[in-house]
Amino acid sequence: MAEVLLLHHAQGQTPGFFAFADELRAAGHTVHTPDLYDGKTFAALDDGVGYAEQVGFDVIVERGERAAVGLPSEIVYAGFSLGALPAQKLAQTRPGAAGALLFHGGVPPSEFACPWPPGVPLQIHTMDGDEWVELDVARELARTIESAALFLYPGSQHLFADNSLADYDQQAAALLMKRVLAFLKDIE
Repeated sequence: MAEVLLLHHAQGQTPGFFAFADELRAAGHTVHTPDLYDGKTFAALDDGVGYAEQVGFDVIVERGERAAVGLPSEIVYAGFSLGALPAQKLAQTRPGAAGALLFHGGVPPSEFACPWPPGVPLQIHTMDGDEWVELDVARELARTIESAALFLYPGSQHLFADNSLADYDQQAAALLMKRVLAFLKDIE
């Protein structure tokens, strides 16, 4: 089974975030869910983003990097929205990455001063009308990284895979989970 470092979104470690991790665990995977927010959660996405801005996105990324210390190098880095930043950085810069899952986020590889490592598979999941995601960046990642797959879901919800939030879309979330489990099975 795969080992996954799963990083939360700007609203923090919500019940839906934990439910997602538990579903991966139920499939037999080892999942680490570090807290990048020191226990804080936010009911509104704007409030969570405001907190991340106050703390500093660079600090959030550093916290994600520290969460990987002591974990095996051959691990899958996964992140929801804000958590996609440290997940992507770790996949690009920490030797031995087994793969990366970017949910509702992602940045150009140039943000981390090195190219995407050859052979490291990537899945990107977002809705086609999500105003929080730069679709051009997601498409560029999928086009320029040989082992990348971009999955676009119909709709405009941002955190559609978190079943504790208003943006939750049961059908899209179920399809996302099916694709993620297949990805992790291939990594084993």
